[in-house]
Amino acid sequence: MTVSPASDHGSERSEPFDLDGDTLHEECGVFGILGHPDAAALTALGLHALQHRGQEAAGIVTFDGRQFHSERQLGLVGDHFTNPQTLAKIPGMMAMGHVRYSTTGETILRNVQPLFAELEVGGIAIAHNGNFTNGLTLRRQLIAQGAICQSTSDTEVVLHLIARSKKSASSDRFVDALGHLEGAYSLVALTRTKLIGARDPNGIRPLVLGDLDGKPIFASETCALDIIGAKFVRDVENGEVVICEIQPDGRITIDSLKPFPPKPERMCLFEYVYFARPDSMVAGRSVYGARKQMGIRLAQEAPVEADVVVPVPDGGTPAAIGFAQASGIPFELGIIRNHYVGRTFIEPSQSIRAFGVKLKHSANRAEIEGKRVVLIDDSIVRGTTSVKIVQMIREAGAREVHIRVASPMIYYSDYYGIDTPDPDKLLANQYKSLDAMCKFIGADSLQFLSIDGLYKAVGGVPRNNLAPQFTDHYFTGDYPTTLTDLNGRGKNEPKTISMLKEAV
Repeated sequence: MTVSPASDHGSERSEPFDLDGDTLHEECGVFGILGHPDAAALTALGLHALQHRGQEAAGIVTFDGRQFHSERQLGLVGDHFTNPQTLAKIPGMMAMGHVRYSTTGETILRNVQPLFAELEVGGIAIAHNGNFTNGLTLRRQLIAQGAICQSTSDTEVVLHLIARSKKSASSDRFVDALGHLEGAYSLVALTRTKLIGARDPNGIRPLVLGDLDGKPIFASETCALDIIGAKFVRDVENGEVVICEIQPDGRITIDSLKPFPPKPERMCLFEYVYFARPDSMVAGRSVYGARKQMGIRLAQEAPVEADVVVPVPDGGTPAAIGFAQASGIPFELGIIRNHYVGRTFIEPSQSIRAFGVKLKHSANRAEIEGKRVVLIDDSIVRGTTSVKIVQMIREAGAREVHIRVASPMIYYSDYYGIDTPDPDKLLANQYKSLDAMCKFIGADSLQFLSIDGLYKAVGGVPRNNLAPQFTDHYFTGDYPTTLTDLNGRGKNEPKTISMLKEAV
């Protein structure tokens, strides 16, 4: 089996200087639509709405009734897919697309999704959001069986599994392949007649089903439906495979399969804390509303005497609004973000690195000087950015700087599609006490939201320790799936973590 696009354009380059080195990153977002004459353009718009989920590369695959077309590019969706000439290269009434953030190593064209292969049952394109925790093991097994891997993406494993399936129909082969996977995935696949969406049995990553003029859509978040005026139909359920198919008479049918033993859904809590767009609905919950509730709970758990509540933009803004409302402390935009500085600004010389967060954030001195400031952030990973922000606020004349974080401390690495540092690089593991962390950051006080406070903010009730309602391993160490690729080593063993990341 050869994994390749029908027609591909673009060039390879190395990973750029990262201005967001102290934040978490989501690997990708997916979008697909079936039976619409503007399929490629609508997919480009949907990917634009999902750009926050991945900023390093974007790709679209279409089928025009005769052949598949692929356009994959490094960079932002708007850098390429707003060009009419680019869209003209990918005709057809069926399309799917992907935006990607890579975890380690080079960002290169062969890893950009969707990936495509011509099989004996016909062509198939596939893209996914998440990570397979047995992806390295499956890759080794497939290579031992003679498979030739064209990329380092774990998505390619699915194509090889489909190719080796003994089932006759493409959709049956797809389901058969899913049975071999562990970990987190929201998958979208495109064949000559079908658009298929699937979520892993735990439902760690989101996927929704939408409708535009009777044409079915899959998307990682509801904001991708909103941008094109599509209607939200429902969430794809955990463990569900939804098959949308164009019939010979032109009708589109939608079938649902649940081929795996049922499990309770365990959506990733970081979708609410950080990743999803505030205007999205995730598993029936408003992301913006959940983040405001996090701020309200934080004000109740960790009150402080202060003059002004300031969000660390943009992630901390909804929580800061909630904190201000609950505490009665005025909310002000004490930090202004420069939205025109992306991941690649200029070459990272030492003098440029010294500017630190000032490339993206500047203090609003008029709202800070002489005041006791509460900084609200959504999360702290390594703490290095927090150090620079506190210093910046003090230089702007703040009398006191108190940090309140709208999520618990992060102790563990993620294996399900979030790029996290190795455990020994996480702030929570570098210091033995909260006071020591606070001293490192340079704040007057530091407090995090409790795990029960986060659960109440998102789901309304505390954590059920016997059967957790959400995926929360980065806080608790409670991983919801088998971690086969760890090969019996410790969960936090750095070398193994690096290997897992390289598989994404």
